[in-house]
Parts: sequence; C-alpha cells; structure tokens
Amino acid sequence: MAHDDAVHLSRRERQIMDHLFRVGRATAADVLAEMPDPPSYSAVRAMLRTLEDKGHVRHEEEGRAYVYLPTTRRESARRTALTHLLRTFFDNSAEQAMAALLDLKGTKLTEAELDRMVERIEQAKEEGR
Repeated sequence: MAHDDAVHLSRRERQIMDHLFRVGRATAADVLAEMPDPPSYSAVRAMLRTLEDKGHVRHEEEGRAYVYLPTTRRESARRTALTHLLRTFFDNSAEQAMAALLDLKGTKLTEAELDRMVERIEQAKEEGR
C-alpha cells in the first residue's frame, strides 16, 4: 500500500488487504470466509479487481482459481497505515499515539520492550527527528 491512495481504501478494501497481509495469499472465497458481515462473493471479486487496478494486489492463476497477493511489502503498508492513524486520530503526534498505546488496558510491556523504546527515542533525538 505504498500508493498515495492507500489511505483512501474503503473499509472493505482495507479488510481484504489486512487479510492478505496476514495470510500472504488467498482466493476470493478465502477472503470472503474471513470477512465480518460478508458481502456477496461477486462483490468480493469486484473489490479484488479494484484493488488490482489500484496496484495493491496482483493475482496468479492456480487451476481455475485466481490467488491474490499483496504487491507491497508489509512494512510499507504498516508505515502507510500508521501515517493515516496518526493524521486521523492523533493530530500527527507520535507522542499522543505512544501515550495512547501505553494507556491501553491489558497492555504490559516487558522491561526489554521498554528499553528498546527508550533506545529508539534516544536515536531519534540524535538524528534530530
């Protein structure tokens, strides 16, 4: 999802992309089976064609079925999603986002995770970010 329009995916398109990133490759039937309150099979196929037209997925033929795969790396999609999340919910503030993550109930960071976060913050300071 490295494309500029990646943040403008519909809810259903985002669900499809989430599933493809999770499993790596899937048929339209596989995607349909994993969608909450699923639309029709033909609607899923149409959305997959749209995602392919937008450049987010590609397909391979396996027998009579098309198997869909994301065209971008997961890391790139993660960055795009985080940018969208920061812009939409946190006024572009990484500090607010981190505070929200730390405030989540049920989230217990290990000492090692906290140490790595401190290291990344120190590195960002050194790099002037």
